[in-house]
Amino acid sequence: MYSTVHSAALDGMQVEMIRVEADVSNGLPMFHMVGYLSSEVKEAGERVRAAIRNTGICLLPKKMIVNLSPAAVRKRGASFDLPIAVAVLAAYEVICVEDLKDVLFVGELGLNGELLKVSGILPTVIEARHKGYRVCVVPGGNEREGSVIQGIQIVGAKTLAEVLDYIRDPDTFQRKRKETRDKVVSITKFGKGTSEEVVDFQDVSGQEMLKRAAEIAVAGQHNLLMIGTPGASKTMIAQRIPTILPPLELEESIEISKVYSILGLLDTEHPLIVDRPFRKVHHTATRTALAGGGLHPAPGEISLAHGGVLMLDELAEFPKSVLEVLRQPMEEQEIQIVRSRGTYYFPADFLLISAMNPCPCGYYPDRSRCTCTEAEVNRYLGKISQPLLSRIDLCVEAPRVEYGNLKQTGRGESSAKIRARVCHVREIQRQRYKGLKVHVNGRLSAREVEKYCVLDAEGEAMMQIAYDRLGLTARTYHKVLKVARTIADLSEAEVIRAEHLAEALGLRMPDQKYWG
Repeated sequence: MYSTVHSAALDGMQVEMIRVEADVSNGLPMFHMVGYLSSEVKEAGERVRAAIRNTGICLLPKKMIVNLSPAAVRKRGASFDLPIAVAVLAAYEVICVEDLKDVLFVGELGLNGELLKVSGILPTVIEARHKGYRVCVVPGGNEREGSVIQGIQIVGAKTLAEVLDYIRDPDTFQRKRKETRDKVVSITKFGKGTSEEVVDFQDVSGQEMLKRAAEIAVAGQHNLLMIGTPGASKTMIAQRIPTILPPLELEESIEISKVYSILGLLDTEHPLIVDRPFRKVHHTATRTALAGGGLHPAPGEISLAHGGVLMLDELAEFPKSVLEVLRQPMEEQEIQIVRSRGTYYFPADFLLISAMNPCPCGYYPDRSRCTCTEAEVNRYLGKISQPLLSRIDLCVEAPRVEYGNLKQTGRGESSAKIRARVCHVREIQRQRYKGLKVHVNGRLSAREVEKYCVLDAEGEAMMQIAYDRLGLTARTYHKVLKVARTIADLSEAEVIRAEHLAEALGLRMPDQKYWG
């Protein structure tokens, strides 16, 4: 007897539909599996037979062949256990093959027949809905994750026996099950946000320029570098940037949650990411950890920060080779990983917030305190290449905090007020770029910059002088204009005036001071 069951395989961010075929015939008793399988999939035969036996089903010893097609796709992971078991039982005529139409099965089996949670359910369900499947049967631990997606029925089962009960009589199975939630998708239902803000911009003493730069960076999605002496509140400000980020929409939440689902990082009870990610990466991170990849390519920290913030503290302590992998995703908002068996694309639309000292000891150019030689300073700053530096929109110096400012803690502007302005400016940009692929100033193309970042006469004259004196490149010229556009939006000005441009140029001056 022959049967076919549908499942899915993850390959990077892509989901491939897999046909699990089972053929049972007379002959020497055996269980043979084919179809370009990894070792964990090959081991599924032992798990499946034990799970079926411990479910109370006794199968006659026959020749069993299971094929996972298409053969060109590498099958990895234990999520094929359930579809293999269902295909074998259908081939033995324990269940009816007709009941398996338009149903997709994913799940790992324990030897006792228990269905165990697997990763990647969210993108799998999205693809299943797109392909026209009616039902997706998943482990009970993944049911809430799959149910985030509307338009397809999600059946969560705890054991193989429950899966068989559903196949034989879906209506009775659904009636007996205790409904655990409302079927209407809601961010507040499936997502778990921050219950209270534990940090606030009010906590930062002084450093008004840094706080202004942080607001501009978030308002227009501009990458920010803070450079200054140790203890100048650089890290403190970076940690508070999540408190002024605009809220996520449902579509953005699902897109971000897909990345976390693939890596198995979603919470079982709250499987929807509702806060923008804030990924703080240690300077010992490798290129693979940052960019993604590996033997079986998977998203890295860059993709985990998609839609949110990638925080790189002590930027100059990172190996130069690690920092260089940022260049392409910062420009294209997507990271491309090429392997011999294919090319993988991972999302990478993040806001880079970085901080560093100006030299190994941290006090350059104050020669009364700095103990570094010129060669040490140049070598330290040289870790930040000009191509990378040109992709950073804002470069702000963090001076030493004066004693008088330390007494002002808690009296500054709150994160709530700053966030309100950020959201207002984001809405201005959304309306301006309605119908375009971009929604923020920081993502404008060169052609769009010429159209939307218009200077007045005085600003044009200032820009021409600054371009020559500061040695700007075409890229940094566009960066300055995009930052000036955001500053103008914060002032609710339609045209970029000279004062807006002057502030944007001032926010690049440390670039000239330290890197010339």
